[in-house]
Amino acid sequence: MTVLPDDGLSLAAEFPDATHEQWQRLVEGVLRKSGKELTGAAAEDALSTTLEDGLRTRPLYTARDSAPDPGLPGFAPFVRGSRPEGTSTSGWDVRQRHTALADGTADAVLADLENGGTSLWLVLGEGGIPVSELGRALDGVYLDLAPVALDAGRDTEAAAEALLRLYDDKGVDPEAARGTLGGDPLGYEARTGTALDFAPFAALALRCAERYPGLRALTVDALPYHEAGGSAAQELGASLATGVAYLRELTEAGLGVDRAAAQLEFRYAATADQFLTIAKLRAARRLWARVAEVCGAPAAGAQVQHVVTSPVMMTRRDPWVNMLRTTVATLAAGVGGADSVTVLPFDHALGLPDAFARRIARNTSSILIEESHLARVVDPAGGSWYVERLTAELAEAAWQFFRSIERDGGQAAVLRSGRLRTDLATTWADRSKRLAKRREPITGVSEFPLLAEKPVERAPAPEPPSGGLPRVRRDEAYEELRARSDAHLAATGARPRIFLATIGSAAEYTARSSFAANLFQAGGIEPVTGGRFEDSGATEAVLCSSDALYAEQAEETAKALRAAGARHVFLAGRGDHAGIDSYVFAGCDAVDVLSATLDRMGVS
Repeated sequence: MTVLPDDGLSLAAEFPDATHEQWQRLVEGVLRKSGKELTGAAAEDALSTTLEDGLRTRPLYTARDSAPDPGLPGFAPFVRGSRPEGTSTSGWDVRQRHTALADGTADAVLADLENGGTSLWLVLGEGGIPVSELGRALDGVYLDLAPVALDAGRDTEAAAEALLRLYDDKGVDPEAARGTLGGDPLGYEARTGTALDFAPFAALALRCAERYPGLRALTVDALPYHEAGGSAAQELGASLATGVAYLRELTEAGLGVDRAAAQLEFRYAATADQFLTIAKLRAARRLWARVAEVCGAPAAGAQVQHVVTSPVMMTRRDPWVNMLRTTVATLAAGVGGADSVTVLPFDHALGLPDAFARRIARNTSSILIEESHLARVVDPAGGSWYVERLTAELAEAAWQFFRSIERDGGQAAVLRSGRLRTDLATTWADRSKRLAKRREPITGVSEFPLLAEKPVERAPAPEPPSGGLPRVRRDEAYEELRARSDAHLAATGARPRIFLATIGSAAEYTARSSFAANLFQAGGIEPVTGGRFEDSGATEAVLCSSDALYAEQAEETAKALRAAGARHVFLAGRGDHAGIDSYVFAGCDAVDVLSATLDRMGVS
């Protein structure tokens, strides 16, 4: 007689557990159907994905994939969160960013705070709001309720003094002041190449430690390294080296390690790679906890994290898709345990955001917190074999990068020697190859572009400080191609065109004609299907069909196209056929193909 468990709900209790080896044999069978004869671990490796920093994600994780104990939320090593309650009480801090005052008023600032925003991130000085306008920017803001994060670069001291005066003028109790003064001399040097004296920043830290317990004087901003093309491990390693440099300066200025660490807030980027972002934030806390432990103050290792949706992933074409990217990134930031999150508006790459874009940005967090209840569970990814393993592997890669910086003299030294620039450039060059080959697709840009889209226009944003590390974007190579097409359209009234010569039935050519149309539109080249080549307005052609029909008709079709005036004939796919100049296929360097095609068309 079968006896069910007490709850009566177990459906698999009478079946033996499947083994890892049985799963591998099933994988072998699937691979065999695709012509790959692999067995055991080799079959499993064939389904793995290579990431940056030497990391690989495997298709299956089990209890055998051990990782260091993440501890409990609020306790060292703080992997599961810096506070026991996480953000479960009210959600993460929804921090809205402002770089300008529309019409010279603070209406947009107040609108954010009245409609879901809980704190402000104000960019002041060069590339932002004049420091003298800080009072206007905060006009009507209850400073004892809304934390303020300043970002003023070389004007940090003046901006901090202005904010502290406002606290006094408005009668804000020093104990009630919340936020950060944003001092980040190494971050400014990374952005501009200009070194700043640390003494004023140390003085602000001492002042905050003595009188404003809710204010942090310094920000360890990792965005300059992310925006220069750095990997997740490089972003973490550089932030760790910066934080250690600041600890050294502050302890030399008279603060103990615990009080010095309390003056730091860390800023990281969140991308649409949700699991890598989750692992990055968890790994960042583990790493900083290790630094605090080595410094003799393990209780000071609870890292405070401000997370910003990645500027690198924001596109200028089809910017509406950015809403989807920032939603995934915000979800990852929340699951990863961010204390505060800034969602960049979908039109961030185009200039100053309008009211609609700001509303969507703040409501992204509101929906995830209030409707999806994402903040109610502390570290919801904790315990996942995949996430724990990825966290541990990323932490190890970041720690090695951090140690290499320290061996070379520290963060300031690697910035000034150019070593960090070289490291980041190498990583970005590798990623650029994947982007060019569309191995890393960009929806709306390299995949499914819309040539007929109406451009989204915005007022120009203030130019940010420059002169140091570059700022890169995933869409930059395709943006350059599309800009060439736009100029041609403006000059001639038509976009450059390519003729898709389809052979056979729709079932035989549709897959490759869709691929070719998608590819060439990514470079601003309009595909023309049907009719005669002579009437298409094109100077180039691409054959689209099955391999079988290519063998029978490619040579004759190419000859006919040349007779009709085609200067260059592509083949969608691969094959050795007379009359074909080159091929376009999955994995080809799309940017090179598109650039060369525009050159032949005379599109400069």
